[in-house]
Amino acid sequence: MAKLPPSSQAKQDATAQVMAIEQSTEALLVELRQLIDQARSHVAAVADSAATMLYWHVGNKVRRETLHQARASYGGKIVATLSRELNWSKFRELLPLKQPLEREFYTEMCRIERWSVRTLRERIASQLYLRSAIAKQPESVIASELSQLREGGQVTPDLVFRDPYMLDFLGLPDGYSERDLESAILRDMERFLLELGAGFTFVARQKRISVGADDFYLDLLFYHRHLRRLVAVELKLEKFSPSHKGQMELYLRWLDQNDRAEGEASPIGLILCASADAEQVELMDLDSANIRVAQYLHALPELQVLQTQLHRVVQLARERQATLDQPNDKDET
Repeated sequence: MAKLPPSSQAKQDATAQVMAIEQSTEALLVELRQLIDQARSHVAAVADSAATMLYWHVGNKVRRETLHQARASYGGKIVATLSRELNWSKFRELLPLKQPLEREFYTEMCRIERWSVRTLRERIASQLYLRSAIAKQPESVIASELSQLREGGQVTPDLVFRDPYMLDFLGLPDGYSERDLESAILRDMERFLLELGAGFTFVARQKRISVGADDFYLDLLFYHRHLRRLVAVELKLEKFSPSHKGQMELYLRWLDQNDRAEGEASPIGLILCASADAEQVELMDLDSANIRVAQYLHALPELQVLQTQLHRVVQLARERQATLDQPNDKDET
């Protein structure tokens, strides 16, 4: 048998070596695919097991805290909403919450505003529920508004506005002015909008309001797409004063006549101030004038102190509302 020339033999050896490498590589790839498939199956099994245990705990907690209180339909709606809208990572953030209404508030706001797990965690940590206007209403009102939000996506001002607003991220110096506050908000508008909540869009600063021969200037103007109305914001360094109401009423009436588009609701005002006397605010019946008053905090207190203060404010507000709702028991003569 004739021998191949050295060059041909070398080519044949190289070809055989390449084929051996390709076969070895293919075998390695097959093995790696098998390992990946096995790992995926293991992860899926663990996830299914964890999800099963989680759903059991959710159902058990709802059964103990709501169903035994003759609120079966309400508890059932909670379970349906949770299973439909939230993944298990968000479940874990919601389960430690003790109050059913508080859990449903975060569940619905998470759904409507499409919060991430991180955002949900931050909202819970910042006591958003206790800061919302809805938390200061009687429980029956809270349940009703949350039901409307769940079933029809109807957002109300009580679900949108908060008190207080956390503006610690602005980094305001000691002795800051109203202009400093406004400028800091404009510099960090993205974070300010996050604190306001989803749905707000910035429209203008120092909006000129011309009435007769005089010009007035509104600090900030926003639009809320869920409420479908303009939101006028006035910044006050001092404590809320009754005179602030008249100023805001003037701005709202001008906006209603000159800037409100067809199909929009009447503008609503938000007065952000350093502090406010709850009794004065209540006596002035600001809700009927579409005006909200809220405190802003440029530095955060300790979490426990804040939580205690908010719980007290909510309790007092509910007690006042319960007193107002009581029938007049005076004897008729």
